[in-house]
Amino acid sequence: MQPLEAGEPRTIGAYRLLGRLGAGGMGRVYLGRSAGGRTVAVKVVHPHFALDEQFRARFRHEVQAARRVGGRWTAPVLDADPDAPVPWVATGYVAGPSLTQAVQGRGPLPAESVRILGAGLAEALAAVHALGLVHRDVKPSNVLLTLDGPRLIDFGIARATDGTASLTASGVSIGSPGYMSPEQILGRGVTGAADVFSLGAVLAYAATGEPPFPGDSSAALLYKVVHESPELGAGLTGELRETVAACLAKDPAARPAPAALAARLAPAGAAGLVRDGWLPGPLVEEVSRSAVRLLDLEPGEPTRGSGPIPFTSAAVGGAAEPDTGPQSASAGASAGASAGVFGPPDASYTAPASGDRAAGHSASPLLASGDRAAGPAASPLSGPPPGAPPGPGTPPPTAPPRVALTVGAAAEPGANGRGRRVSCTVALAVAGALAAVTVGSAFLFDLLPGRGGEAPATGARPPASTASPGSQQAGVPSEFIGTWQGVLTQDNGTSGYEYTAVITRGANGADVVHTTTTLGPLQCHGVGALDSATATELHITERTDPTKPGTIGCTGATATMTYTLQPDGKLHFASQEAAAGRPTGELAKAGG
Repeated sequence: MQPLEAGEPRTIGAYRLLGRLGAGGMGRVYLGRSAGGRTVAVKVVHPHFALDEQFRARFRHEVQAARRVGGRWTAPVLDADPDAPVPWVATGYVAGPSLTQAVQGRGPLPAESVRILGAGLAEALAAVHALGLVHRDVKPSNVLLTLDGPRLIDFGIARATDGTASLTASGVSIGSPGYMSPEQILGRGVTGAADVFSLGAVLAYAATGEPPFPGDSSAALLYKVVHESPELGAGLTGELRETVAACLAKDPAARPAPAALAARLAPAGAAGLVRDGWLPGPLVEEVSRSAVRLLDLEPGEPTRGSGPIPFTSAAVGGAAEPDTGPQSASAGASAGASAGVFGPPDASYTAPASGDRAAGHSASPLLASGDRAAGPAASPLSGPPPGAPPGPGTPPPTAPPRVALTVGAAAEPGANGRGRRVSCTVALAVAGALAAVTVGSAFLFDLLPGRGGEAPATGARPPASTASPGSQQAGVPSEFIGTWQGVLTQDNGTSGYEYTAVITRGANGADVVHTTTTLGPLQCHGVGALDSATATELHITERTDPTKPGTIGCTGATATMTYTLQPDGKLHFASQEAAAGRPTGELAKAGG
């Protein structure tokens, strides 16, 4: 936990704040205490969400739904104010480590502990599903370990950005790679069976110390979940292994219902097993120490009145803040995900952080791939409406994306200390093939079977024009203006990615290109600034379009691109971004 800074509130609602537990794309999480002495985790969304009335409506709906969730195995929603200048919600604070922390710090749990863990979480899911709700983000960092049993957390804020808490919602965009169900990844209808799949993955991790779908990037994890069998390891044996395997069935109909799963793991109920002690000795000691430390916490002297997080430029811009310290375990994924998206791989996919973390706080899952810190791209307060890039004569898109799944993009500090915007170029992959495409330090695999698989011959695309660039132009020549479409090919021959570039007028330094790269339901959106222009060539620097969500597989760097006008009237596109495989393509003018 970090001390409160000068610009932060000392009270929110009726809660005196004791410190800051974490921060991320969704907002900040504080440890607070009520006048009656109850300790809570107060989640405050970033102010730019507060400017969106649709978000407020969804937030209000999600808080109401989350308040219905009760029972022994969940952290309750205690209070909220969706109508505050910046909405916030308070949940019961659980002074125990997350499953991620416990396994990374102490190793896999004993088989009996895993059995009780599964029974408690299955009972929690049964109660949630009985209300017509689905959690959709069951993962190790959303499971807390206490002396009197596990707790499933994180109901509310993350789903508010998705717009629905329905049990049968389609086009879902909440989840964590490696723990999402196949139907979530493919954007199909999601039912409570998706939570059962995630629970199976959580139990496999608890028993073996390794996720059942290993990988070093979000894209690799997603591919394995959809196409490959789980790797359960030697730590899972006997009936427990069979139970976990049943939960991880690709077909939702083949997975056990939560109530049946709970009965299978603990016929007399999980509560009776917990009473006799369920955690190994070292974890019992750790949980006990964290509870004692909590009693010693005292708030600092209040230096300002009650209120939400001020409208700082970083918060309004939506840039992720540096990971300044451990995050509240009861904060869960909410503080680490960006709006309308699911987060990067759960912390269970990263190496344990150096140094000890205080019990009761889980590490913010901010590693998208390798060891690069991740955070959402900056998001301004205003911009063109989603689906329509600015500029005269710009046609609307033919259809919205079927899903909008994004990973927090890797952000590197810029000269002004804020995260650098990222490239939106889709990292190319062959649909239906088993080949991987390098995307920076990640690999992107095809998620959609049956979309071809033969790569075109190497050298099928002509090189960029070698003609003299001619004299420099003050802006975009009229011959370039319009909507251009084509299919991109990577430098290794991988093809099949639909690409649209809408080029508008503008001077050097202005945003003159809006791009969309599509693979099935997956899309990346970009906006490019004009670096220089001649009569036949545009040089562009592209970044993520901050007004539109991206997709799993969008690369993590800005891209330098060239559009070259060909004698036949087509436009040759070439990107120098190695992370995306230096894609090229011939673009035809729409209506031309």
